[in-house]
Amino acid sequence: MFHREGQQILVIALISIIAINLLSVNFIKINVLQYIIFGVTLIIFILIAQFFRNPKRNFDRKSNKAFAPVDGKVVVIEEVFEDEILNAKCIQVSIFMSPLNVHVTRYPLTGEIYYSKYHKGKYLVAWHPKSSTENERTTVALKTEKFGDIAYRQIAGAVARRIVNYAKTGGKAIQCEDSGFIKFGSRVDLFLPLTSTIEVEINQTVKGGLTPIASIN
Repeated sequence: MFHREGQQILVIALISIIAINLLSVNFIKINVLQYIIFGVTLIIFILIAQFFRNPKRNFDRKSNKAFAPVDGKVVVIEEVFEDEILNAKCIQVSIFMSPLNVHVTRYPLTGEIYYSKYHKGKYLVAWHPKSSTENERTTVALKTEKFGDIAYRQIAGAVARRIVNYAKTGGKAIQCEDSGFIKFGSRVDLFLPLTSTIEVEINQTVKGGLTPIASIN
């Protein structure tokens, strides 16, 4: 199953690969070269396809748990002052996504979307400390039942050049449902209240919508 953000790219890639291989069959008489071209183009298509995959998942939604918004590795757990919208001390949990991860962004909690803003910016590597505030990014804030006000930030990296954000101010966020997509690797920062109990560790691999990041009483 592929994400809708990749459908057009996959069709274009498939047509291009078919055209390249037809040309190689008609104009290249060396069989070995034909096989090499076929193998290389097939690998390229598989890499593109796996990037846009959107595997079916069974979610166990819970209002007292914030789930991972994306697949990837936890690279930051620290107390910060979030000054864009929350204006409060929070626990920041950052998840880095490699090009091999599923890149669907999911709502960590159910709630009312009261802030959603896109920022132009740089393309520092996603693990750079300043990428959270200087890179191209979107910030979304939710009013939730148990956690109160929380926020998450999609951040473009050195390779990722397009952030897709479905969250609209005034809309409803449903925990674990699609909230966007980041193309070709990046990271997501999650900002939770200090009263949250963090349930992950640095370097832990997490799955979007499946791995609990934090809980609250």
